[in-house]
Amino acid sequence: MADTQPGRRRRTRLYALTDGRTAASRHGLTMDTMITAAADADALGSLPTEWQEILAMCPSPDGRAVAEIAARMQMLLTPMAVLLGELLDRGLILHRPPLDASETSEVHLLMKIRDSLARL
Repeated sequence: MADTQPGRRRRTRLYALTDGRTAASRHGLTMDTMITAAADADALGSLPTEWQEILAMCPSPDGRAVAEIAARMQMLLTPMAVLLGELLDRGLILHRPPLDASETSEVHLLMKIRDSLARL
């Protein structure tokens, strides 16, 4: 996981970022759970690079889905769920179901999927 490109900071190994945890979080994060930063990434410069990147890509109020974060970070879903669980335990992110009760129409769901795919 080390990044050797000039101008970029070295990435931290996953087991160090999660204090050695290998099991998914008890919070029940799924691939379509929406993640929002609870803290500004710029204010937390002492955090590992990966944590800062996640916080930066999940601004309030919309945030991003777990699957999209994993894709952007080039990580598999299970390790990403472990990492997000660590951030959640530390109070750095918030999570919510992907759709509110008022957003359950099929047309609206298809539009959200289309918009998410367009952002990738």
